[in-house]
Amino acid sequence: MEFQERFATEEACREYLFACRWPDGFRCRRCGGREVGAMHARRRVWQCKRCGAQTSVTAGTVMHNTQTPLRLWFWAAYLVATHHPGISAVQLQRQLGIARHERAWMMLHKLRRAMVAPEREPLRREVEVDEFFIGGYEEGKGGRKRGKKVLCAVAVEVRGRGSGRLRLATLENASGRSLGGFVNATTEPGALVHTDAWPGYNVLGGLGYEHSPLSQNAGEAGQEPYLPRAHRAISNLKAWLHGTHRQASPEHLQAYLDEFVFRHNRRGNPHAAFQTLLGLSTHHVPISYRQIIDQAA
Repeated sequence: MEFQERFATEEACREYLFACRWPDGFRCRRCGGREVGAMHARRRVWQCKRCGAQTSVTAGTVMHNTQTPLRLWFWAAYLVATHHPGISAVQLQRQLGIARHERAWMMLHKLRRAMVAPEREPLRREVEVDEFFIGGYEEGKGGRKRGKKVLCAVAVEVRGRGSGRLRLATLENASGRSLGGFVNATTEPGALVHTDAWPGYNVLGGLGYEHSPLSQNAGEAGQEPYLPRAHRAISNLKAWLHGTHRQASPEHLQAYLDEFVFRHNRRGNPHAAFQTLLGLSTHHVPISYRQIIDQAA
């Protein structure tokens, strides 16, 4: 109720975006001018008094050029950020009172794309890495459905007996090229990387990592379980996918993996998650509904 009262109007949402974009006061992106005129009512832009450059508070955010009211975007971001198990497009459609399912689906996917910060830092020090399969669905014989598996990879920081930051990605295959590329994209060189004994991980030593392959017999005779943090993340991911979304199509699976990573890494700070989803902490290239469909094709 407090959130809805604070952002009850379009003007309140725009004032919040203005304050987030220029916390120290307006500064023109072209000339550095500090004075801004009144907002143009039709185009919803502010104009610098010195050079006349116009700036929109939604530029670079998931709401860029949107025709959907900002109040709905704010409420959607709040629900996605604070609803612990996540929210499906059907649930979001009902909560927002949107008539068309495609609009809710598009909003949710735009919010998911904002979950990946382009400048995010790599995992450090000690990391567990493993590969696993996630089943999709395809038509089988006799009209029955059977699983279609997608190979994925997980990397999670070791924080004592607990888990630190997480990374997930789909893989083309389990070759050294794919696995080495995943570790290189997610983990800082020099880190200690624990994996299983699959030969594909043998490239890690040559990529500048301290590689520690573990036999699946680890965990016996009082030893620590075999890659416990990675396996716990995989188990939680599969339970979350089934419980919240029921299924994830292979072409959009990476977006769901990004959402799970986002929730895991920001589980203690929902307000920061809300600002990140709106795109207030970074800059994202605008993307349309058709582009989302085409990229997955």
